[in-house]
Amino acid sequence: MDRFRMIFQYFQSNSESVMNGICGLLALASVKMYTSFDFSCPCLPHYNTVYGLGIMFIPPIILFLCGLILNRQSLVMLEEWRRPQGRRKKDPAVIRYLCSSIMQRAMVAPVVWIVVTLLDGKCLICAFSSSMDPEKFVGFANASTAQVQQLLAKVPCKDDELMRNSTTRKAVSRYLRCCSQALGWSILLILIIAAFLARWLRPCFNQAALLQARHWSNYIDIEQKIFEETCCEHSRLFAHKCILHFFESMRQEIKLHSFSLPREEDKAEGEEDLLRGITDQDQVNKLLKTWYCEKPPLDVSQATQR
Repeated sequence: MDRFRMIFQYFQSNSESVMNGICGLLALASVKMYTSFDFSCPCLPHYNTVYGLGIMFIPPIILFLCGLILNRQSLVMLEEWRRPQGRRKKDPAVIRYLCSSIMQRAMVAPVVWIVVTLLDGKCLICAFSSSMDPEKFVGFANASTAQVQQLLAKVPCKDDELMRNSTTRKAVSRYLRCCSQALGWSILLILIIAAFLARWLRPCFNQAALLQARHWSNYIDIEQKIFEETCCEHSRLFAHKCILHFFESMRQEIKLHSFSLPREEDKAEGEEDLLRGITDQDQVNKLLKTWYCEKPPLDVSQATQR
């Protein structure tokens, strides 16, 4: 359990390489999930569209939410956006930078899923086979409207007895697959061009503002982690002092049973220094409320002078 917690905390860190690795793993997982998924179109006029579009868009939504959950910066951005103004002003540029970074990473796996499904073509064939115009294909001339709808709905089911050797089914399926693959390649080309332009046009914008937003976004994340670590250390020392006080009357009995408790006299001074004079519940609650409502300004000149 401790090892799993350490791994989870490692992946929750702010390292860009780790977050990029998570995005890559989610993208590979999306491809693996699709290739191992048993796609079975219902081949019914009123259910094909729901099933096909559901398979195309519901898993990307799940992958997008997983990308937001695994990204520590999501919580950091929300806390920075929702916190009171206090003594430290909020920089909208930092929040926008965090939001952009989060969205870019979270969208990788969903886009990969959608592109893979479009290149495969099964989802689009299942979703839109019933919507095709029968006049564009031969083989529907002697069929009624209801029969045409039934035949078009069975286009994705190549194992069906009525459509197994049908040239019309092959024509409709080929047409929809070509449209699906063309749409998939077009989306991929647009994304690559957009990434290329963003990469090469980036130096044309204000680099100083970008560096400032990146610096303070990293600072906010690191500050939050250090504050949490400091709170954990204070909680441990506070609990240690409370437990020693509780068992004070039983100290001799505990020593007889060979429990090795540290001597309170030896470590009292050091622990009091680490407790920073915050020694009761009301003081702790006031400290946490002050930190949330009135974060100190980003100025260490006074501390440096002291």
